[in-house]
Amino acid sequence: MNTKTAATLSAAASSQDEPTLVVDQVSKDFGAGNAVDGVSFTLEKGQFLTMLGPSGSGKSTTLNMIAGFLEPDSGSIKLRGRELTSLAPEKRNIGMVFQNYSLFPHMSVVRNVAFPLEVRGVPKKEAISKAHKALELVELSARAGFSPRQLSGGQQQRVALARAIVFEPELLLMDEPLGALDKRLRESMQIEIKRISKELGATVVFVTHDQEEALTMSDQIAIYNNGRVEQFGTSEDLYERPTSVFVANFMGESNLVQGKLSQGMLRAGSANLAVPSDALRRFAEGTGLGMILRPEQVLISPEHMAGAAGASMPGIIRDVIYLGTSYRYYVSTDAGFDVQSRVPRQHEHSTLRTGDRVSVSWSPEHVAVVPALQD
Repeated sequence: MNTKTAATLSAAASSQDEPTLVVDQVSKDFGAGNAVDGVSFTLEKGQFLTMLGPSGSGKSTTLNMIAGFLEPDSGSIKLRGRELTSLAPEKRNIGMVFQNYSLFPHMSVVRNVAFPLEVRGVPKKEAISKAHKALELVELSARAGFSPRQLSGGQQQRVALARAIVFEPELLLMDEPLGALDKRLRESMQIEIKRISKELGATVVFVTHDQEEALTMSDQIAIYNNGRVEQFGTSEDLYERPTSVFVANFMGESNLVQGKLSQGMLRAGSANLAVPSDALRRFAEGTGLGMILRPEQVLISPEHMAGAAGASMPGIIRDVIYLGTSYRYYVSTDAGFDVQSRVPRQHEHSTLRTGDRVSVSWSPEHVAVVPALQD
C-alpha cells in the first residue's frame, strides 16, 4: 500500500471516530448582552439532542450558528472534526426543518423533496428516484404528485422532513417544527420524527420550549437559561436530579421547600427534614437549600394513617383538582409550607376532599437538593 493511500484511509478512519458535532465555548452578543454565552456540548452519531428553554434563552441562536445563518463572536463548531465557522450554510451538509415549512407551492410534493438534490447537481432522474424513497420513509408515497396546498399541516411537515433528509445530511437541525400543529397531531409527529431519526441513524438537534416534547423525543437535553446551558443530560437526569430550581421547574411540576442546612437536616418552617447523604457532602452547614419534591412522589393519606416514608407531617387540604387520570391535592402543612401531591384516580385515598386533615410523606431518596433561590 502506498503512502498516499494509507494516509487517505487513516484520515477516513479518523473522521469516523470523530463526534458528529462539537460546540465549544460558543458565544453571540447582539449588543444587549450575550444571547448565547459560552455554550459547549458534544453529540455522537445517532444522538437526538433537544435544546429546551423559554423564549429568548438562546436555543434558536445556537441552532442558527450551527446552521451557518449566524456567525459566532467566539468559540468553535465542528462537524465530524471539520471546522464550520467560516463555511457558508450550503457547504455544511446539514439538513434543516423550520416551523414554517417553506414548501414551493408551484412544485409537486416529489419535486419539492428532490429540489435539494437538483441544486447539488444530481441528475433529475436520480433526484426524483431518491425523493420517492424519502417519501416512502415518511409514509407519503401516495401524495407524491399532489401540490403542497392539497396536504394537511401534518403532511406538509412530513414533506419538509423528507426534503431535509433526502441528501443524507451529516446533521439534522429542527427549529420548533411542530409549533403550528394541534396537540393531537403534534404528539403523533413526535413519535414519527423519533422513528425516522432512529431508522436513519440520524444525529438531530431539535429546538422546543415544550417540556413533554423534549422528554418524549430526546437522548440528551440541554436546558437553556439566559444564554447559557443550565444543565445537560438525559431526560431521567434532568427530571430526577435537577441541579437548580430553574431546571426542576422547567422539567415538570415540582414542590420547592426552602430552608437552611442545620446539623445534617433541612430546617424548613418548624420542621427538620432529612436530606440525601450526597447533599451533606456537597453543601456546608448553614447553606440555604431548596428541596425538590415531585408531586407524584409525595404520598397523602388521612391524618390518622400517617405515612411511614422518610418525612411525614400533618396538614390540611386547601384545594383538589381533578385531572381525568389523577387528582392533584394542594396541602398546607402544619410546619408552615405548602406541597402538592398527585395520585391516580384509582388510588385508595383519592376520595380525600378540601378541608380534610391529612398526612403527607416522602422518601429522602426521591428528593433532589439544590441551592436555594436568592431573595
